[in-house]
Amino acid sequence: MAVSISRSISLPIVLSSVAVTLSVALVVGWTLLVLRNKTLADDIAANTWLLVVGIGALIVIMTVLVLFSVFLVRQIVEVRRQTNFIDSVTHELKSPLAAIKLCLETLGRPDLPPPQHERLRHMMLDDVERLGGFVDRVLAATRLPAERSMHPLREVALAGLARRCVAVVTRRAHQLEAVVHVDIPPDLVLVSDEVALAAVLENLVDNAVKYSQHHVDVALTARPGRKGEVVIEVHDHGIGIPRAHLRRVFERFYRVPDEDVRTRRGTGLGLYVVSALVRSLGGRVEALSAGAGQGATMRVTLPVHPRTRALRLRG
Repeated sequence: MAVSISRSISLPIVLSSVAVTLSVALVVGWTLLVLRNKTLADDIAANTWLLVVGIGALIVIMTVLVLFSVFLVRQIVEVRRQTNFIDSVTHELKSPLAAIKLCLETLGRPDLPPPQHERLRHMMLDDVERLGGFVDRVLAATRLPAERSMHPLREVALAGLARRCVAVVTRRAHQLEAVVHVDIPPDLVLVSDEVALAAVLENLVDNAVKYSQHHVDVALTARPGRKGEVVIEVHDHGIGIPRAHLRRVFERFYRVPDEDVRTRRGTGLGLYVVSALVRSLGGRVEALSAGAGQGATMRVTLPVHPRTRALRLRG
């Protein structure tokens, strides 16, 4: 896939480079020809505006070619990302559906023991919950560009919300809640959009668990920052992020081109959703990592706002 993307992008770049080079050569050659030919130089001197218009027109053509090439490359990359997204969606949908179908066929056996019946029922519930969570993430990402309205703002106890999000993610990932260590002051409260904030925390914790190494060890912390800001961090000891990709991981459909990433399920929408929701809350998000294999930290900073500021729980 990476080879095909490179070839698709290189073609318009090469064609554009050739066209710009020919245009430059034409301008330079024309100018030298005029300057070295006294007769032509005298004729042009009397019609200087023709030379100026000709050079201006060639500059415009070169500019259009460059802009067209940039636009074309961006479109090719976007199409490739959407193709990868469709492939990921297909895999995410087919795997649990196949498992549910197998469970249903097994449940149809008349000699099935009751304990196995109950185990299969729980397996189907897990698969349905996984499908529901996946559909919710896709719908959230598709609605973000057009949906600007937010839920009503209210006081949210951050520690309680974080633990609820951790419970949802670890249950879905078949992990113990203890693998995610929550370190948030119990009296830290935000006046915020609870639904958006929960989506941010769930996506960040889900990413941290998903991209961990064999031993899952994630830390979710929050503390007061400068000027009353609240800084939320999700840190893992997983596969890490190459420094060249730290900013791009928040782009829609973007996944780091690495084998460790490709072997894990994903659509490239989780961090895109996080970035958009954090911006809607007036905050910012950044990815920190020392490199591949060095783990990663996602830091969300929510600023002081007339209606979204850090408060204390009222006794």
